[in-house]
Amino acid sequence: MNEPSPHTTKPLAPRRLLVTGGAGFIGSHLVERLVARGDDVTIVDDLSTGRESNLAAVIDRVRFLKQGLAEAMPALEAEHFDGIYHLAAAVGVKLVLEKPIESIETNVDLTAALLRFAAKRGPDGSPCPTLIASSSEVYGKPDHEVFSEDDDAVYGPTTITRWSYALSKALDEHLALAHHAAGTVPVVVVRFFNTVGPRQIGRYGMVLPRFVAAALAGDDLEVYGDGSQSRCFCDVRDSASALPKLLDDPACHGRVFNLGSDSPIRIGDLAGDVLRLTESTSSIRHVPYDDAYPAGFEDLKHRRPGLTRVRDAIGFEASTPLDQTILDLADEFRGGSVGSSASQTATRTGEQR
Repeated sequence: MNEPSPHTTKPLAPRRLLVTGGAGFIGSHLVERLVARGDDVTIVDDLSTGRESNLAAVIDRVRFLKQGLAEAMPALEAEHFDGIYHLAAAVGVKLVLEKPIESIETNVDLTAALLRFAAKRGPDGSPCPTLIASSSEVYGKPDHEVFSEDDDAVYGPTTITRWSYALSKALDEHLALAHHAAGTVPVVVVRFFNTVGPRQIGRYGMVLPRFVAAALAGDDLEVYGDGSQSRCFCDVRDSASALPKLLDDPACHGRVFNLGSDSPIRIGDLAGDVLRLTESTSSIRHVPYDDAYPAGFEDLKHRRPGLTRVRDAIGFEASTPLDQTILDLADEFRGGSVGSSASQTATRTGEQR
């Protein structure tokens, strides 16, 4: 007779949940999982980076508030939730470079307001457990390849706009953990590493959808530098499935977790894999860093998460092969559901993430 897994949890009764940014890339995949297990889900999303089409499979089974979080919170003051997933945020380094003021205020001001909101939004006015989406960017530019949750953070100067994103997400984490320490909100902080897959678009410099769109359009795949820089790509369906496990487990509250894959691939090799899997006749074109990035922009040679903590906590493994992710994203692009413009996804400014 098989012994139960230490990470097996009992089925939970349906709960009332709030997902900010629920029409976004990661948020929509999370919402589908919550709805599938029978939860009552309210989504707040102003569609500034999300898309209503991402919710096509569940739109008739969720409550969707198509407005900004600041506008939605007063209308939700009389309501109570069993959990909150806060995924609404400025997305990616490219957006920060284009709109630094808006991005900083979105990340910091709205997270602070959301945490104050969560303090009394649990059942009977109790604190509501809240998951805060953070980013691997908070590590800054360390001098080692594998990033662990308790590592020191090293940032560039404030005169380089690129680092404002990292600092804003780090401040979000400080706020969340301070609330937890004060007993006002039980929080879980999740640092996403290079999440990829269906529904992701390249508008904000995300490398995989840019490569796939270019390959399908017959355009050159632009690889910055010599292509030897490496990243670890995790399928969004693996990442999204981990989020309820982290928020549902009180033992995870008050902690920070890396979430991603720890299998690195060089960006040049990724471009080759995209060409192979899409059977594209496109070429790979190397773009010098000075042409790809604004003056003073700093990229990281390697970015790899340490995953011991999340494995120990919920038994997480990134199980979807990267080849399958590429094929699924290509199928979605061919179907026209991701966005038809290859030029939209071929923008240069932004980190190859």
